[in-house]
Amino acid sequence: MKKSQLIKNSAKNSVEIWIYEDIGEDQVGGISAKQFADELKAAGAVDKITLYLNSSGGSVMDGLAIYNTLQRHKARKIVNIDGFAVSIASLIAMSGDEIFMAENGMMMIHNPWTITSGTAEELRRQAETMDKIKGSLVNTYVKKTGKASGEISDMMDAETWMTAAEALDHGFIHEITAEQKMAAYGDLTRFKNTPEYLKSVVVQASRPKKNNSMRYRQEIYRRRVEAMRH
Repeated sequence: MKKSQLIKNSAKNSVEIWIYEDIGEDQVGGISAKQFADELKAAGAVDKITLYLNSSGGSVMDGLAIYNTLQRHKARKIVNIDGFAVSIASLIAMSGDEIFMAENGMMMIHNPWTITSGTAEELRRQAETMDKIKGSLVNTYVKKTGKASGEISDMMDAETWMTAAEALDHGFIHEITAEQKMAAYGDLTRFKNTPEYLKSVVVQASRPKKNNSMRYRQEIYRRRVEAMRH
């Protein structure tokens, strides 16, 4: 069987998983929902899952599927947000029974978006689908935070960025941990309300041609580390 690219440590009755990349196989360096589910299944029966998260998001559908895969699992889930839990990555974080966030981490929630084309009727159907997806996301955030759905919806409309202290205050996490020296990976400039200081400190490395080899993933990791040094 191919060596796991997500599961770094697996001990009796427990497993540690790292998602330090974009969500979705169409994202450069991204992890698909299928790969995540396959690797978690291959880990066997465990009582505890520890997830380390640093992602700028990606595919809504892959993110939803990863969240649901974790939710269905009977193990206790511990989520550590080491850097960024942005966009759909923030939803994955909600799968935790306990959610910890580094003091210098960031979380962001916003409305789902897409690029489409077609007739007026096709565009209306797509808009209706997007509304349904948003409703699903709202319900998940409401379940975790205890906030009213209207308040969560407003926060998503506003593309709300939260520090660890703000995420704790809003009920998205349970505890703040020590800050981590961590490079964010992903194009944060694609969001409309990215804080200016993040635009200046996050360096986007040039992207190599995508493939599924270990060498490719090692190159992605090397460039993330290099970006952290600037």
